[in-house]
Amino acid sequence: MAITQAMATTFKKELLLGAHDFDLSSGDAMKIALYSSTASLDATTTAYASTNEVTNTAGTAYTAGGLALTKVDPTTSGTTAYVDFADATWATASFTARGALIYNTAPNTTSISLTNPAIIVLDFGGDKAVSVGTFTVQFPTADATDAIIRIA
Repeated sequence: MAITQAMATTFKKELLLGAHDFDLSSGDAMKIALYSSTASLDATTTAYASTNEVTNTAGTAYTAGGLALTKVDPTTSGTTAYVDFADATWATASFTARGALIYNTAPNTTSISLTNPAIIVLDFGGDKAVSVGTFTVQFPTADATDAIIRIA
């Protein structure tokens, strides 16, 4: 099993179909789910699934499905459009995560039939463990060079 960082291929097509709205005030609800090293996630991942999702070993910080993300309004710089998210934090957490999946919980289903379609897979580069502490997924700077989702 492996987790490979990538933008989901189906997400690229779904963007062209108008299935995802990243507007801060009225857009779709996005979530981030964490996965163990036994997960198999990559560009071919099409939707959220609970298989190999992390579970809290102490405390109540992590629940299946992950955490709601706070979006940063899409913008442009030069010829690049981008969107980002506020950092995702789980307090009083006890688990080990190897990667994550960002997905849309409320897509426009006029043109797609998927539930919870995948957006991007994150590879943490190794297992990251926390024991009754705070686990944070820190997103890069929201700019044309670093934002987590960029279209150039």
